Parts: sequence; C-alpha cells; structure tokens
Amino acid sequence: MTHNDPMPTDLFESTRHKIALAPGAYLLGGFARHAGEALLDELSLVSIDAPFRHLETPGGYRMSVAMTNCGSVGWVSDRQGYRYSPTDPLSERRWPEMPACFSDLARRAALAAGFADYRPDACLINRYEPGSRLTLHQDRDEAKIDAPIISISLGISATFLWGGPKRTDPVQRHPLHHGDVVVWGGPSRLNFHGIAPIVTDMHPLTGAFRYNLTFRHAM
Repeated sequence: MTHNDPMPTDLFESTRHKIALAPGAYLLGGFARHAGEALLDELSLVSIDAPFRHLETPGGYRMSVAMTNCGSVGWVSDRQGYRYSPTDPLSERRWPEMPACFSDLARRAALAAGFADYRPDACLINRYEPGSRLTLHQDRDEAKIDAPIISISLGISATFLWGGPKRTDPVQRHPLHHGDVVVWGGPSRLNFHGIAPIVTDMHPLTGAFRYNLTFRHAM
C-alpha cells in the first residue's frame, strides 16, 4: 500500500482479531498495520520539531522511555508534577500539530471499539528501546476521563500489562505487535496498565525501537 492509498472503508478490514480485555476495553490486532509507514513518516517530522527526551518523575527519577508530543497540548513530567502543557518546555514553542493520519486512525479505532465522535487533542509518543518499560499506572491527568484512550503500537513487539481499577488487581499479559491497537474507556478507563521490559529485537521499519502513539482527550 502506498501512502496515497485510501484508508479501508470497512473498520475491521485490517483487523486480524478483536479481543475484549474488559468492559469498554479491546485489543484490535493489526488495525493500524496498513498505515504503519505513513504514521512513522509523520512521527519522524514531529520529532524534528519536538525531539524525544527522557522526562523526570516528580520524585526525581529519569524515565526509561523517551517521549515527545503532538496536538493542542502535550503531557509533561518534572519535579512540579504530571500535567498537560500547550508548549514544549524544551523549546517554549507550541507542540507540533497532530497529523491528520494520526487523528483519523484514532477516531476509526475508537469507533471500532464502540466509542463514537472521538476527538483527541493530545498524542503522546513513546520510544522504547530494549530494557525500557512502563510501570503499572492509571491515566488520570486528563480533564475528559469519560473519553477513551487509544494506543497504537509500531515497531518491535512488546508485552502489554492490563490490570484492574486497583493496583493490586490481577494483571493480564498480552503481546502487542506492529500495527496493534488497544482502546480502553467507559468502565475500564481508569484501569492500571503498563509495558513489560522490552526484549531485544529488530523491525524492518524501526530497527531496535518500539514506538507507541497514545491519544487522549486531555482538555
């Protein structure tokens, strides 16, 4: 498929499988695979304007995952806490505009999971390398927690950790491959989730890296 080819008209045309993780939460296998190269091309342009960086937690620890943002606001973390900001603290400029292919795919994935009229205003872009991970956490910094989270995996594979509304709830482990999408909202919107340590691997489009596009309605 070339970058100018139209998106599939059938929402499930590019989906290998749809797994229900919990009420309001689904893993859409392969849903974004047809758009992988176009997404990575746009990601590359975003990262030129807003380079990847390793943020600091409020407790002073360096995050193992490098990140950047695009959209009306971006998620940032430092000694002052977790929050959304309209400007990149590195450049003091506004974050890059969210590419149309990003927001279009996010809306399609949300609809495939039963969430209509999804309009994300923030896309967090994480870059994982072997050994990096994302500990179990909830996404609580958004003003619109009634809107779902859309998470698109690109590049090398990872293991998605999916828990419950309490940190002590049992945790499921689901493999995520290039083009897989996870959507969670409704009663599962505040479930704990994370990524297990990344295993060394190579992907023809991303080399040794995994990229994750996470869409939110933040403001």
